[in-house]
Amino acid sequence: MTKIAFIYPGQGSQAIGMGETFLADEKSRQYFNDADEALGVNLSQLMLEGPQENLTLTYHAQPALLTVSAMITERLNRAGIKPDYTAGHSLGEYSALVASGVLPFEKAVDIVHKRGLFMNEAVPAGEGAMAAILGMDSETLEKVTNEVTDSTGVVQLANLNCPGQIVISGTKAGVEAACALAKERGAKRAIPLDVSGPFHSELMRPASQDLAQVLSNAFLEDAEIPVVTNVTAKSETHASQFQELLVRQLYSPVLWEQSVREMIDLGVTVFVEVGPGKVLSGLVKKIDRSVQTLPVFDLESFEKAVEELSK
Repeated sequence: MTKIAFIYPGQGSQAIGMGETFLADEKSRQYFNDADEALGVNLSQLMLEGPQENLTLTYHAQPALLTVSAMITERLNRAGIKPDYTAGHSLGEYSALVASGVLPFEKAVDIVHKRGLFMNEAVPAGEGAMAAILGMDSETLEKVTNEVTDSTGVVQLANLNCPGQIVISGTKAGVEAACALAKERGAKRAIPLDVSGPFHSELMRPASQDLAQVLSNAFLEDAEIPVVTNVTAKSETHASQFQELLVRQLYSPVLWEQSVREMIDLGVTVFVEVGPGKVLSGLVKKIDRSVQTLPVFDLESFEKAVEELSK
């Protein structure tokens, strides 16, 4: 039997019009309505019409991406496509938890909206930064970030995405100094990222305390489908574990490459990327070219995936 993982994108994948081709279906449309109602804002209009700069604000982008991913998951389930494992990149982990039955959608959309607000408030705009470092291994890069943290300002590994692509995060001065030192030590490129804060760094600890409070009132369920989590890169099912790991996730690195390798070790041969874009499918292929990736982001790609997986 083919083992399937549903994987869910994080911030940066949002785009105006995402999910629009599914809205002729009443059940799918209800996700947009439920998100508007849960948040008390017209999120669906922002998703469909923009403007892009408002959609990209972290407290809008997070619930918007979750809404589209949850909606497409329901369509896949209805078509008889169910995963053996789920995982999500950063924010995408919440979409995975909805797919695995840990959180109901309406509760999750409210939590990620608050998560966005907490992250936005943790570090004033312009004081934090992130950058992608290409062509350097994690051990060498960690030595660079440790040196810079001691001398200039906090900076650390934030996303271990695939071989040769690691994102760093921290203070603006720390990230700039780490980019320069990494290039000096042999990194091919250092690319500053257009993000609103230093996500997955120690600077997010204040936000994690606020998030812990929200999650303690959320009553998470055990997972019906195992979730491979960002913090451990291991398959988890217990509600109490998820609560702790979601708090740690805010200031810990996303172990994406390790998570994908773990799912492959568990027998997964097909990765269905559920939500806008194809970023994760690209990363999976860089980790292991032998597995199949199926991005599902609109009606056409949905139909293609259902046909492929029904063979």
